[in-house]
This record gives sequence, C-alpha cells and structure tokens, in this order.
Amino acid sequence: MTHDSHPRPSGDAARIALIACAVAALGMLLFPLATLGRGFSADAVLMHVTGSVMNLTSNQQAPLPPTGTVLALAWAALAALLVTLAGAWGRQRWFWVTGLLTFGLATAAVVVLGGALDDQTRRVLADTTLRPGAKRQLGNFYASGGMNLGLFLPALAGLIAAGAGLSAAPRVWQAFNRMRSLLVPVAAIGLAVLVGAVVVLIVQPSVNQSGTPLSLWGAWLAKSDLVYFVYSTLFAPVTALNPLLDSLKLATPLIFTGLSVAFAFRTGLFNIGAPGQLTMGAIAAMLVGVYGPPSLGYGLLALSVLAAAAGGALWGAIPGLLKARFGSSEVINTIMLNYIASSVLVFLIGSDSFPFLGREYPQPLKAEGSNPQSELLNGEAQLRPLLEVLNVGQNGQVALSIGLLVALTAFVIVRLLARKNRTLIALAAAAVLGALTWPIGIPVSVTGSQLNGAFLIALLCAAGFGMLMWRTAAGYALRAVGLSPKAAEYGGISVAKNTILAMTIAGMFAGLAGTHYVNGGALDEYRLKQNMPVNVGFDGIAVALMGQSTPAGVVASSVLFGTIDTGAVSVTTKLSKVNSDIVTVLKALIVLFIAAGGFLSRRVTSPPPPALAAAADRHETPATLDLSKPLTPQPNVAQASEDITREGK
Repeated sequence: MTHDSHPRPSGDAARIALIACAVAALGMLLFPLATLGRGFSADAVLMHVTGSVMNLTSNQQAPLPPTGTVLALAWAALAALLVTLAGAWGRQRWFWVTGLLTFGLATAAVVVLGGALDDQTRRVLADTTLRPGAKRQLGNFYASGGMNLGLFLPALAGLIAAGAGLSAAPRVWQAFNRMRSLLVPVAAIGLAVLVGAVVVLIVQPSVNQSGTPLSLWGAWLAKSDLVYFVYSTLFAPVTALNPLLDSLKLATPLIFTGLSVAFAFRTGLFNIGAPGQLTMGAIAAMLVGVYGPPSLGYGLLALSVLAAAAGGALWGAIPGLLKARFGSSEVINTIMLNYIASSVLVFLIGSDSFPFLGREYPQPLKAEGSNPQSELLNGEAQLRPLLEVLNVGQNGQVALSIGLLVALTAFVIVRLLARKNRTLIALAAAAVLGALTWPIGIPVSVTGSQLNGAFLIALLCAAGFGMLMWRTAAGYALRAVGLSPKAAEYGGISVAKNTILAMTIAGMFAGLAGTHYVNGGALDEYRLKQNMPVNVGFDGIAVALMGQSTPAGVVASSVLFGTIDTGAVSVTTKLSKVNSDIVTVLKALIVLFIAAGGFLSRRVTSPPPPALAAAADRHETPATLDLSKPLTPQPNVAQASEDITREGK
C-alpha cells in the first residue's frame, strides 16, 4: 500500500499536535478547570478536574452553581485528548476526528458552565432578601467566572490536532504551507506568553482572602490561576464592544506607523523617523484645519488630511534624498530629524512668545492659556467619532449601520468570483450594496468612544500599501531595490529615485497618524497638543516586525497591541504587583523572539521539497528517488509574500 493511495498526516504537523495534546492533558491535571466566581481583587473560587473546590474569596458563604455536567464533559474531553495523543504519536489518519471531538467537548463544558453561572446570577437578582448593593456584588462575582486553563488548553489543543490531522489531505497541507510565514510570529507570541507567565508567577503573590493558609497544592492552583487571570484580562477587550472600540482606537496610530516602517523594510531601508514624521504631519494638519477657509466645507477636512500626508512625506523625503545623493545612513538622519520635529512642535505651541534678535515676538499659533496647544480646529476639518458617523438609530437609540460590513464582504466575494476587471467590479458592487444596506442598523449599548475616521483612513492605507507594492510596476521596482540594489540598477531601475520615493511614502504613512490626534480628537480635543504620544512611531517597528512587513500583518499586530494595552488597565486595578509594564515586557519579548526566528529550526521554516519529503516517508534512498519531475520548493518565511500568493494560485 503506497503513501500516495493512503497519505498520512505530515510528520511536522503530527509532532505539533502531539506536543499540544500532551501539554493540554497535563494542564487539565495540574491547573484549575474552572472559576466558579471571582471578586474584584482577582480572588477566585477554583474547581479542579477532580471536583474539588477551593474558595479563596472573602465570601465563604456564596452559593456555588451545579458542576456535575461540567465535570463529566471535562473527563470526556480528557479521554478524547488521550486518544488524540495516541493517534498523533502514530500519525494515524483519524486523529483529526478525535481532536475535533476534544474541542467540541471542552467547548460544551464552557457553555454549560456559562449557563450555570448565568442561572446563579439570575437567582441572586431575584432574591428579595438581598439589598441592591449585595446583588450587584454577587452578580459581578458570578459574571467574572468561567473557564480556566484546564478547559482552555484542551479546546486549543483539539483545534490544533484537528488541523494537524487534516494535513493528510494535499489541499490542506498546501494551504498550511502557504501560511508558513505565520510560524515565526505565532511562535514568538507563544514564547513571549510563556516567559511573561513566569514573570507573573515570580512577582505576584497568590490572592487569598479566605483567611485560611494554603497547602502547597493549593498555592500552586492559586498561582496558576493568576496567570490565566492576567492573560484573559489582557485579551478580554475583544469580547465586548466598548473595550474593543478602545482597542481599535489605540491600534489606529500603530497601523500608520507600522505601515511606515514596513514599507521602508520592504525597500531595504530602516525608517526610525516615524515619530518626527508623525509630528510634522500633525502640525501640517493643524495649520490647514485651524487656518484654512471654513467655506470649503468638508473639502477642508480633505485638505487637512492631505496636508498631514504631505508633512510626513516631506520629513521622510529628506533622509531619502540624503541617502540617495550622499549615501548617508537613513537611520542616523531619521533619528536626528525626530529631534528637529520635536523642537519645531515645542517652538510653535510651547509658549506665548519667542525671542529673536533681542526682541520678544508673540507666537500666534498657540492658543490662549498656559496649556501648550493650538487653537481648536474648524468643525469642517474634524473627523467625527465612528459611533456618531455609523449611527442610524432613531429617538436616541444607538444602532450601528451594517453598510460598511456588507460593502467589505461584497468586495471580497465579488473580487474572488470575477474573472476580468475584478477590482473595479468589486468596488462597484461594494458601493451599491453598502448604500442599499446603510439604513439597516444593529442596536448596541455603548458609551462614548473616541474611535474616529482615522481608523478607516488607516485601513485604506493598508490596502493602498498592498496594491502599490504588489500590483504596480512602481512597487516591483521598489521591491527590487530592496532585495538587491545592484541587480536592480543593472536591470535599469534607478536606485536613487526609488530610495527617495520609498522614504517619501513611508513618511506619508507616519504623517497621516497625526490625523488621529489632531483631526480625530483622540486626545479629547480637536487640536494639536504638545503631549501627543509620538512614541507610537517607535512601537511601529515592533508592529512591522511582528506583521512580517505585510499590510494585513501590520493591521493584525496593531489590533493585538491595542487590545493588550486596553486590557492592561484592568490588570493594574486588580493586582498589586502586576501593572501595565507587563505589556511592555510582552512587546519586547515578541520582538526579541521574532528577531531570533522564533527559535524554530530551518527544517520547519524552510522544509524540503515535497518529493524528498515523500521519499523520506517511504524510506527511499536518493538512488531510488524518481527525479523526473521538477522539485517545487515549499513556501517559507524567507520567501516574499507575493511569491507565496502566486504559488498558491
């Protein structure tokens, strides 16, 4: 029976599934299975898979929900996990089924647990003997419960095993290979989470408000619960609309600066000047938004946004020109220009007057008062909050229009189905369907959010990045210069011209980040302020590295960083020794591990050709290997993403 007639899962995929299942099985035995309630100070009621319950809260009399069904499902998930472990060990074709079953059982346990906690909350709210304050406290206590590491790990391992088992199908394995470039950032995030967990275990003492001393086993369960609490809180913003909007607000400037750094990376340049380019873009946006003619209407907003792009582009073109003309390092030049931009900002709005040739002159750009800030922008130059723009509700009700979502979905689907003029047809379909569905809204309960139209501009910039870099002749020339300047010059491409162009476009992306703070009012007011957080320009380096210098990767990395930045606020308020610095540690570790290639072997990131791998599975020697067919190398992280996409078509 040949390998081709009955293919087995990939050896690499089976090993990944084996490790994931082994870790999950140990996790179910070593970590808490579920949290039956949690107080404001992260004190919890923990349940182990054996059914034992440990109450670390000050409320020892709180009634607990029934857990018999949850425990039964958890033991069934553990059994399915062990079967999956055996199947992955033997590279059996069926272990994807048991992996999927493991995921289903663990998910069912989470759902049943959530239902039990909801029922307990309803009983508390219906109890007439409790005062309102006690009802709210107990309601929040149960609402903060849910799964713990003992249920999260088998659900995750089941998904991994299901995907690994399906790698026996050639199409699935080819799809996995096309996504091989994700291995390094995923591994880097995983390693950063592990090291961060060790940091949490070391610095944060166990939270025990029960007054009862903990045994060694109880102390371990309490400590491991802290790890789950920290990370579940950091990523909690994705589960609720209000925190999600806050996360997207923090992600918006990161998208701009990440695109700036990534664009320069793609062209062989290192742009560390995003803070200065952002500053100059914000200044230009302010000048047009404050002193431009309001009679232009919304044209003033367009001019202000274009001014921000021009300001950043100018500040990026200067080091590009210096490198093209004199060969000077763009790293040094961009760093120096950061200081100059900062000084220009301080000069313009830092004080009411400035000395010149022995005389004192008033500074007309600064607003009255002691605060270093500009005048308020004209209303026509302001980017209003998206909640206000997308709200189609009536009588004070907030209902978000589905028009944008429908338009985006239509664009993707039509572009995939169309044969000719795909982009134009998809754009037309998106515009028509978006306009037709714009009046349809989804009622939501949200408070004020400062997420503004700069987020949409950032997404358009990401799309423009991709179109320019991989769909135009100019993008081809830019990439050629980045890959090999000498070869590009030999092919007739002007290295100097494309160096200037690359830095100009990179500066433009960073300059547009200024619209988030000035036009979008992200600092609570529609004006330029001296405390504008320009350090997001440096964070763009981490975002670009994590996103593998691709537009989609930059957007995803920015949203991830924005999410954990938002979640860090809750962690800080509930734990005494763990604060928002844990986010800085995580970001630094992610960059470190990405620079180290995620510590992945070259065999994983750059696998052998399929024919050689198949021969190894059949235990063939090179002498018996049929090399009559060409060997096509598999995609890997060393390949450009456009090559990976082309090979997948």
